[in-house]
Amino acid sequence: MTLATDLAGIRLPTPVLAASGTFGRGTEYAGLTDVEGLGGIISKAVTLRPCAGNPPPRLWETPCGLLNSVGLQNRGVEAFLREDLPELLSWGVPVIVNLAGFSREDYLETARVLRRAEGLSGIELNISCPNVKRGGLQFGAEPRVAAGLVAAVREVIDLPLLVKLSPNVPALGEMAAAVAEAGADGLSLVNTFPAMAVDIRTWRPRLGAVTGGLSGPALRPLAVRAVWEAYKAVDLPILACGGVSSWEDAVEMLLVGARAVAVGTALFREPRTPLMIAQGLKEYLLSKGLANVGQLVGKVLA
Repeated sequence: MTLATDLAGIRLPTPVLAASGTFGRGTEYAGLTDVEGLGGIISKAVTLRPCAGNPPPRLWETPCGLLNSVGLQNRGVEAFLREDLPELLSWGVPVIVNLAGFSREDYLETARVLRRAEGLSGIELNISCPNVKRGGLQFGAEPRVAAGLVAAVREVIDLPLLVKLSPNVPALGEMAAAVAEAGADGLSLVNTFPAMAVDIRTWRPRLGAVTGGLSGPALRPLAVRAVWEAYKAVDLPILACGGVSSWEDAVEMLLVGARAVAVGTALFREPRTPLMIAQGLKEYLLSKGLANVGQLVGKVLA
């Protein structure tokens, strides 16, 4: 029995990764968990130039999840390659870079810089970013715009390309089909859901940016639905992310079509969550007499 799996050409030792945005630069978790036991690491969003992110407060815990408005805070792609990537690669697990931008030109130039990096396993293309040239509308809001960006990045870089989609679109299957036709090697589902909280004592928003992204258990049913819809719409491997905090959650995602899962918000409560999920998956496969996780993919009786 093996937990190893293939995700769009990326060979993973286990199907449980650390999600983008919650694993920091990686070094923050090195003393808290066995980083070398992860199935892979997805970096926080990397942009062409340094980005300060959103004003504080940036986090607000909800009864069933977490609101965040950190934004795209990072030190830029050059600093990432020089200072962060060597440490990430030293752990010997696949490293996938979350690529973000504010314009088509930003994405393409960042992709050109990443192209010269050695050791990267893949790219997670974050299209839930505000397109400053279109009044802040997200790149992932329209299939045509999303497909155009994916096709352009595909021409620049030859690493496995996972496109991260938002659950907040009217026709997810159509969006999945559009980016698949444009050259995506896989999908990452889903990004956070736009949300808001207000302090009733002060009448002010809880977040400095007013609204933010909801993650955690509250998002999981939305993510399950999104994975299922995408799995039916396109023949692409899917990385599921959204409220995964137990091996049972991971099995659910696999059954509706995911090939692997990424753990995000749960890391803040228990940094060892990915390792615990991997162990639970192993025991589940043994109990079912299954040889690998691929035998679960898309097997939901629906």
